[in-house]
Amino acid sequence: MLSRTAENLFWLARYVERAEYLARTMEATLRATSLPDAYAGKTNEWESALLTAGIGDAFYEVHQEANERTVVDYLSFSRDNPSSIRNCIENARLNSRSVRTALTGEMWDTINSAWIELQQIWQCGVRTREELANFLRFVQEISLRFDGSAYRTMLRNDAYWFSRLGLHLERADNTARILDVKYHMLLPEKEHVGGPLDYYQWTSILRSVSALTAYHWVYRETLKPWLIADLLILNETLPRSLASCYGNLVRNLDQIGVAYGRQGAAQRHARGVRNRLGHSNMNDIFQRGVHEFIQEFLADNSRLGEIISKQYLL
Repeated sequence: MLSRTAENLFWLARYVERAEYLARTMEATLRATSLPDAYAGKTNEWESALLTAGIGDAFYEVHQEANERTVVDYLSFSRDNPSSIRNCIENARLNSRSVRTALTGEMWDTINSAWIELQQIWQCGVRTREELANFLRFVQEISLRFDGSAYRTMLRNDAYWFSRLGLHLERADNTARILDVKYHMLLPEKEHVGGPLDYYQWTSILRSVSALTAYHWVYRETLKPWLIADLLILNETLPRSLASCYGNLVRNLDQIGVAYGRQGAAQRHARGVRNRLGHSNMNDIFQRGVHEFIQEFLADNSRLGEIISKQYLL
């Protein structure tokens, strides 16, 4: 496979996954801001949405205040934000057109129809919370249809493996950022752990990664920070956990290595991160510091993206 084709497939999957992540983040934020102050607290949930997306500094270069109107516009439609949902879907379509023959008809139809419908939504505008909720659900359904069509229709060859690399690399980054904001930035220092604010913020985090039901199935307890961290970091049965993402990254990199007849730095780095996750436990992570652990993971994850690019995509 040409490196250019592999790069387009890799980034196509990343853009679709990023759009879904932003939609989930805004949906959770909408739910949190709908709560009474006694439950929601005085934190700026819209600012926390920017922090989880990692674009707080860029946002304040364009806007002075983080509120529902400015943040929704910036995350959804702004041309100034390279990671806005509109730009993600548009870039996904551009990548799809470049590798049209490497995609199945179902995958192309999903991305192309999503792009066409997104133009109509943008032109009409999103004026009410109901319209915004429908738009966010639409974006999530795009990702589900695209992921499902890829899983059910693609040959298990290098085209599929490179697209899965992009998906799981992006997913790991998103989950880590959500968890980092909760532990390090979101909860006020004076707020009682286990109080109403704490409970609803944790619920919001779990909803952002579709893990609230999974949490109750696995632990059968009320929401506890260390159990939620365990689920999102170390539980391989949760598709969006860091451990699950790296299990999939290692498997797909190994498949590429076998197909191309050689291993490389990407395989070694991914296995190293997976092994560290496999040998970690929450007691050690809490003693060391969740923020420090996640920051190291984010650096490792970013480094893997760079190594994959140098090894296969340039």
